[in-house]
Amino acid sequence: MALSLSDFESDALSTLMSYGEIPCLSPMFDSQWIEHGYLDIAINLLADWAKSRRFAQSQVTIHRLEGRTPVLTVTIEATGPVDGTVVLYGHLDKQPPLGDWSPGLEPFRPSRQGDRLFARGLADDGYSTFSALLALEQLEADGIEHGRCVVLIEASEESGSPDLDAHLDALSDLLGQVELLICLDSGALTYDRLWVTTSLRGVINVEVTVRVLEQGQHSGSASGVVPSSFRILRQLLDRVEDASTGEILVEELRAIIPDEHVRAAHDIAEEFGDIVARELPVLPGVNLMGDSSADRILRRSWSPTLSIVGMSGVPDSSIAGNVLRPFTTAVLSFRLPPSVNAELACEALMRVLSNDIPSSAIVELSSHAADGWVAPVLAPWLDQALSEASIGAFGHDVGFTGEGGSIPFLASLGKRYPDVQFVATGVLGPGSNAHGIDEMLDLPMMIGVTNAVSSVVAAFARHKRESA
Repeated sequence: MALSLSDFESDALSTLMSYGEIPCLSPMFDSQWIEHGYLDIAINLLADWAKSRRFAQSQVTIHRLEGRTPVLTVTIEATGPVDGTVVLYGHLDKQPPLGDWSPGLEPFRPSRQGDRLFARGLADDGYSTFSALLALEQLEADGIEHGRCVVLIEASEESGSPDLDAHLDALSDLLGQVELLICLDSGALTYDRLWVTTSLRGVINVEVTVRVLEQGQHSGSASGVVPSSFRILRQLLDRVEDASTGEILVEELRAIIPDEHVRAAHDIAEEFGDIVARELPVLPGVNLMGDSSADRILRRSWSPTLSIVGMSGVPDSSIAGNVLRPFTTAVLSFRLPPSVNAELACEALMRVLSNDIPSSAIVELSSHAADGWVAPVLAPWLDQALSEASIGAFGHDVGFTGEGGSIPFLASLGKRYPDVQFVATGVLGPGSNAHGIDEMLDLPMMIGVTNAVSSVVAAFARHKRESA
């Protein structure tokens, strides 16, 4: 019997809402995360809820490594003679609020409006713990055989998962022979079916500071003599991005899009139209990038891009005086094509941004890079299982699409387990606003994804039994 919304409301909703109240920001956004303790509060909340679930044999463990964010694992032993491990992945760390939310909504005060929940981190990715465990619990309640499963919830994903590889090293024996990975941190183009991600972009975050003065000076006395730190920053940015088109100029950040992904984008555009444009709250009159709906799908999933996601050294406009500022800092977020080597791309960026600095200004750079990911070819049994799971949970066949975000865990696991089968899916559909204001979790979508996960895990067990 499938999980229903009322089941979720009675078993998990209150705990998910409590999680939504915790400002458990990822370490990139909270340098004092150890002292603040919010990540610990969140992981303990999820661990306590996991311990309350009804499994024949399970173990809940919080793993800690010195100086690193914790990881939660819930190991559910197989209910039949099924070899291999299924890993179900999610994360509990959150992005910051970003700005003022809409009237009646707050980032850390969950609000329900109909079948939608609003708060930071519910869709990205607090729901994952609940979805994974409820999916497995439903199998056992229905007497359906499943293999050994490990639910793994990390706490540094929004910072690029810098702590994950160290934990994977420490957890290698616990994870065992991983044969199927289900990632519950991806997106969906619509809410009417299960969407499976075929690729994810990599990411490079660069903080660049340009310094020209020991302290700010009256612009009447310094301008025209001391070069502007902002102008020098603009010159550096012009080395990596064409300001008129947005095209990335550093060759190491570019890649050729595989033909099969081009065809898939055209198929999606033919069925759904300009689906990327429709979901974005673009102001009237703004011209979007891309020549067609298919082009926009590919630009979002395969194009290298630059976004300026933060600045400092620039006073708020309400207190801006006539001062030539001593420095300007910008945080640059580069999205990389899925097949680009992020480390090599980052090295190329550092060379471009650090050589032959205009006016011999002082430039300081720091960076973090994470690889993208291209899904391996689906095994026939999994291809069929995904179709059946989507039809059973939503009444529509499964959809496949590339995503523009990054999930470093997939690249890490892919390197460690080259033969593993991947299912990257999630609830981040239109209006979910991950990383933005008014983040929203669509509850019927979450229920559908949960039931689809149950179906896929059961299909894995059947496949293993039939092929033994």
